[in-house]
Amino acid sequence: MPTLPTPDSNNTIIRPNKRGNILSRSLARFIAYLTRRGARLLTGARSLWVGCKPVMKQRIYYANHNSHIDFILLWSSLPTDLRRQTRPIAASDYWLKDGFRRFLIQDTFTGVTIQRNRVNNQDPLQPVKDVLAEGYSIIFFPEGTRNLNDDVELLEFKSGLYHLKTQFPDVEVVPVWISNLKRVMPKGALVPLPLLSTVIFGQPLIHDEKQSKADFLHYAQAELLKLKALEYQ
Repeated sequence: MPTLPTPDSNNTIIRPNKRGNILSRSLARFIAYLTRRGARLLTGARSLWVGCKPVMKQRIYYANHNSHIDFILLWSSLPTDLRRQTRPIAASDYWLKDGFRRFLIQDTFTGVTIQRNRVNNQDPLQPVKDVLAEGYSIIFFPEGTRNLNDDVELLEFKSGLYHLKTQFPDVEVVPVWISNLKRVMPKGALVPLPLLSTVIFGQPLIHDEKQSKADFLHYAQAELLKLKALEYQ
């Protein structure tokens, strides 16, 4: 439904600033282009589709999480038509801290922000379920936070991936291993370091309705770790 003009307190009609909206969208597209090209140039990123093909299917791409540019690198690794139908999922406590970050995540990357913890008994995954119900693919990080521990390859998966798989059984769940980003974007760094990174897309998980939550999360984690062995091929 189109947005209708609304009156202010003096009953004066306030019309949407179409020029401002056009400029904002143009700026967002330009920043997205620069970010995609810049991230891939700085990291020398290459994409390996070893378990599936980059085809137009609704998917949950789930990946390891080491830095704030993880989703940018994965998102930019998708072909244009897939990227336009894929929404990154990001933590609201980081990305909504100020207006610039909000502009980046919402307007530039068309991302969806969620609360990491349940607030007022609301389902923190509801925004994710909404975009999946609309037919979008998503980029999801089941660890829930960045893994800054060099001695641990993956943090324990939260239950969110299981709940999404259960509610949307027809959506493919695809593991994606992102290599080297702990060194490309170390904690506290403002600019990525020019080091080689690889984004490896694995085989969609096999759907098993009888699988328990614990078994599914263990299976999903194991399938993601299998891809790590391919990062230097």
